[in-house]
Formats: sequence, C-alpha cells, structure tokens
Amino acid sequence: MLKINDLLQVYSIGYAIQDVKTVINHDFKINVSGITIDGKQGEVLNLPRWIGQTLESENHAEIQETDMGVELTQSISKENFQGEELSHLEPDFYIKVTGYIQRQSEKEKDKLQSLLKMLIRRRLGKIIPRANSMDLTADLAKKLSVEERALYNQIHKNSAEFMEQVFGEEK
Repeated sequence: MLKINDLLQVYSIGYAIQDVKTVINHDFKINVSGITIDGKQGEVLNLPRWIGQTLESENHAEIQETDMGVELTQSISKENFQGEELSHLEPDFYIKVTGYIQRQSEKEKDKLQSLLKMLIRRRLGKIIPRANSMDLTADLAKKLSVEERALYNQIHKNSAEFMEQVFGEEK
C-alpha cells in the first residue's frame, strides 16, 4: 500500500500532466530537447498543465480553467446543506484548489485560503467522529479526497491503538 506522500505525489503528477486550455499572449517558438512548441497570439492550445504553467510564468500564455474559487464556495454550500452527512469531493480536490490558489494574487490567495480552511474544518468535524468509531467503508471512501482518506485511516488506527492501551487486549 502506498504511503500518503507517495499517493499525493501520484495524484499531483496526474494533475500536472492533465491538458489545460492555454491562450497564447504573443507569437513564440520554443525548442527544448527536440520538442518544439510554437504559438500565435490569441491561439488556444491544449497543453499539459505543467507546460501551460511554465509558459504562463514567462508571460507567454494564460491558462484558462475552472474558477476553483467558485468550486470551493459551492463545496462549502454543499457541505453545509448535507448536515451531518459528508458531501462528495473529487480525490484530487485539494490538489486542484491549492494549485489554483498558488497562481492568484496575494489578496485573492488570502480569501481563498480562508474559504479552504472553512471547508476543511467543516469536513474534519464530520470525518473525525466517524474515524473514531468505524472502519472506512467503500461508500464513505468515495466521498473523500485522497488526503482525507489517509487522515481517516490514520485517526482510526490511532483511536484503536488508544482503546487497546486503555482496555488492554480485550475483544
């Protein structure tokens, strides 16, 4: 079984190689190790995210993607609407959100990080009691991000070990 850091690395790599619409800011031609990328001003290219981010960091292009601020706000609303039930998050939700936040202005980063902390606190309030009392079910696992699944399993394991320390090896 993969450790959480290894699993996060796999999901992060998957996120980085996903195609993203990239709008070219000005004509350019780049050749690296025999691979050529050329773009015309205004052209929209589907490129792996890591290439789009590199072009964007050099002001050659601008990535066009889903506004994760809107998705974050919608996730908070869904979480609040569900009451004590957990709403569904994509396995790579936090990877997407944190990647999006990193590319924003300082003012926007602060706002988005505040929203993200609000969502995390709300979800932790639902995850921790469940993890203390029951194994992770398949239905529940589908609702959790990859980080939340690892946290759930860690809390469950630590809780079980604590109970063994208090009560001994009783079954």
